Amino acid sequence: MDHGCDCIEPVWSGEELLVKYQYISDFFIALAYFSIPLELIYFVKKSSFFPYRWVLIQFGAFIILCGATHLINLWNFAVHSRAVELVMTVAKVSTAVVSCATALTLVHIIPDLLSVKTRELFLKNKAEELDREMGIIRTQEETGRHVRMLTHEIRSTLDRHTILRTTLVELGRTLALAECAIWMPSNSSNGTGNHLQLSHSLHNRTSLGATVPVNIPVVRRIFSTNRAVPVTPTSPLAQLRMGGDTNGGGRYVPPEVVAVRIPVLQLVNFESIGTVERSYGIMVLMLPSDCARKWRRHELELVEVVADQVAVALSHAAILEESMRARDLLMAQNVALDCARQEAELAVRARNNFLSVMNHELQAPTQAIIATSATLLDTELTPNQRMMVETALKSGDLLASLINDCSFELKTSPFNLHATFRDVINLIKPIAALKQLSVNVTLSHDLPLSAIGDKRRLVQILLNVVGNAIKFTKEGQIQITASVTRSGLLLDQFVPGFYPVYSDKHFYLYVQVKDTGCGIAPPDLPHVFTRFTLGHGTGLGLAICKRFVSLMEGHIWLESEGAGKGCTATFLVKLGIDENLNGPCPLGSYCKLDLTE
Repeated sequence: MDHGCDCIEPVWSGEELLVKYQYISDFFIALAYFSIPLELIYFVKKSSFFPYRWVLIQFGAFIILCGATHLINLWNFAVHSRAVELVMTVAKVSTAVVSCATALTLVHIIPDLLSVKTRELFLKNKAEELDREMGIIRTQEETGRHVRMLTHEIRSTLDRHTILRTTLVELGRTLALAECAIWMPSNSSNGTGNHLQLSHSLHNRTSLGATVPVNIPVVRRIFSTNRAVPVTPTSPLAQLRMGGDTNGGGRYVPPEVVAVRIPVLQLVNFESIGTVERSYGIMVLMLPSDCARKWRRHELELVEVVADQVAVALSHAAILEESMRARDLLMAQNVALDCARQEAELAVRARNNFLSVMNHELQAPTQAIIATSATLLDTELTPNQRMMVETALKSGDLLASLINDCSFELKTSPFNLHATFRDVINLIKPIAALKQLSVNVTLSHDLPLSAIGDKRRLVQILLNVVGNAIKFTKEGQIQITASVTRSGLLLDQFVPGFYPVYSDKHFYLYVQVKDTGCGIAPPDLPHVFTRFTLGHGTGLGLAICKRFVSLMEGHIWLESEGAGKGCTATFLVKLGIDENLNGPCPLGSYCKLDLTE
């Protein structure tokens, strides 16, 4: 008998179904509990700055234990009443849902929390950086205030000693220093300046005057930079005996020492400012030994700025000292010049007195010569005798005129220029006749008949120049040429240092005197216008001529090819044009006056 098998899935009972639900819920609850600590561990690891790390670790351990409890319940299900099982099922299902939701929520929240913490860290770092910057600003303001105060104190005087003493006192008070000292260059007897001398100290008085060589390493290191340099307490620069030292008279060894160079300007005179050699002093600063304070950056910057300000103040003081020295020297020179001026005035007064006496004393004999010559002209004389008497009379008149005016001043007035040359020829005629010399005078056709100037000075110039030519000519002739110079003529003659100014109211008289005399050696030409020199410049004649020519805004010079080759004297003088009476040479294009025996 074939029996059919109706296989029907057995339907779980209500109690079994509740146990199944509890089993599944315990599994998910345990899974959620175990995932939440893992997420917290990740959060703590990524957020190293989180301040409640230990609390999170405790919370994670609690959750793990709870999850382990639910996991253990998977193997310890017991039969309970239906109501209990129903309540436990609902509670566990709710717990599973809430735990899984919490675990899933943390997965989305943790990145946001991490970003929040990152922003908090960024803001915290920015706040700390802002605090540091504010501290730097406050430090800079404090440093600037101290620098301004020190600068005002240092520059309130221009005395070297006061500047250095004020610097030490203000730095010691501002930085609370145990000692502050300044080493300045010391010039030895031979002027090498190879030592530094302790010139000023804040508290020390016994070691002033001590010296250290400039060639030791620590000094060279300080000189090589404008920064504050740390110095070992055993350095010669830092070995200063303190006034309040109680260590059995031993040397005071401060814990922190720095040194900075001070540029020093040493002047001998103002001309050495641009070529003065570089020189440095050293300022040494010591902190107290009974404190753990170290040098801070803003304090070192303050020291460096103060060293620069001291250098500027010392430079100003050096320049002031040099200016005072130059002023004293100038005052001494002014006193000497005033004495020399007084002596010169005395000499001028003595000369004027001498000239006055000579003028008075020479008037009588000169007038006697003139009167005697005039009397002789009224007697019967041979032609030669009459010519000589006339020459003596004219010479006497010229001498009387010179005696009446013994100064180097010009007295201008209109005069006959052509007649002046004739008068000069008549004066030199007897001398030239005695030496049997031929004298030729050529006046250019453009030479004005009348001119405005000092006739007596022009006559004196002509007499001296022509007289020199006759004096140094034994045989031959004297050629005198007079004309109005042109602007290009001076360029052809190449007259150095003479720049004539032409106008419609003036002209330059050009006179050239050539002789066939003994001549002048070229090396002697520069000395011919010097008083009492040999050759053509013997005596005062040419020197006086040069003076008169200069007064008349002209120039004079001599030319010669050498001894025995004659000499040419040339001069130019500035004369005014007489518009009332003027005209060409009355004898034609050239006026010639020939003079022979």
